[in-house]
Amino acid sequence: MDFAVERRVEKDVTVVKVDGEIDVFSSPRLREMMLEVIDKGPSHLVVDLGDVTFLDSTGLGVLVGIYHRLRARNGTMSFVGANERVRRVFHITQLTKIFSLHDTLEEAVAAEQESARASSS
Repeated sequence: MDFAVERRVEKDVTVVKVDGEIDVFSSPRLREMMLEVIDKGPSHLVVDLGDVTFLDSTGLGVLVGIYHRLRARNGTMSFVGANERVRRVFHITQLTKIFSLHDTLEEAVAAEQESARASSS
């Protein structure tokens, strides 16, 4: 399956859309692309998982690593669009305690905007 990552800005929030399987083979590319995104400055991200069909522990490790880099800069990261299979991985690993999973992009963007306002005050 193909794997792709693209970046865009929605209402001043950086959205990273991931397509395909996030596994041991694609995780290095995901890490590289996510680091490129956050090195350009945004500290509040929404990761759109709407087209992710599979997520393994290697992929989770990449996401947790990016999260820690963002936290070091008072940043945040939340997710949108995860299918039931991907959501289950977040629940089983108890990562829902540190990550917010939103149903819609609008909810996720609004939450990140609020996080950005809170961290700047």
